[in-house]
Amino acid sequence: MSLGGTAAYGFIGDDLPELVRRAVAEATRVDFEFCVRPEIGRLLATCAGALPVGSLVAETGTGTGAGLAWMVSAADPGVRFISFELDTERAAIAQNVFGHLSNVDVVCGDASELSDRGPFDLLVLDGGPGSGKAAGSVAVDPVEVLRPGGTMTIDDFTPATSWPPMHEGREDGSRMHWMSHPNLKSTEVRVAPDLAVLVCRYLPHHVGW
Repeated sequence: MSLGGTAAYGFIGDDLPELVRRAVAEATRVDFEFCVRPEIGRLLATCAGALPVGSLVAETGTGTGAGLAWMVSAADPGVRFISFELDTERAAIAQNVFGHLSNVDVVCGDASELSDRGPFDLLVLDGGPGSGKAAGSVAVDPVEVLRPGGTMTIDDFTPATSWPPMHEGREDGSRMHWMSHPNLKSTEVRVAPDLAVLVCRYLPHHVGW
């Protein structure tokens, strides 16, 4: 979920997947301002669209379903999705948006349920529980939730301009956690001048660079 993300769709023409359009319309209707930005949505669609039939995708922070809609619209119908949303109203809205699709399950819950529903081929973490961004929060363990070779994304970072990356005058502990994780190959993808996404691949026998 991105700050000002819903409003960003007002600058896009008609070239949107229908599911994305529905999810954003629902966000506008209930004054939910934090849809995933289109730039991130396209990256997520690229990741999901490359998955083979039978793959399993998880997302935390469904919102009204914009990010999920980008992925579902690009993926093969044989790819399965599960998305977790803490807010009961938003979870119900997203369940309605995707209710006609048998390969999509929207759950009112959070990242604590990931290990019970995986392992996953693709995991999309927003800035909520499990991402390690919030003060005092615990990041999910990729060893527990990803299949070997699986990919994880963590979005809504400000693009790094130094090493180590900094945030509010201090070393960015969340970003460094993922970039230096011993079981991940990680990189930062700048999707807009003010926006970056971490893309991490779980390689069980990888230790450092």
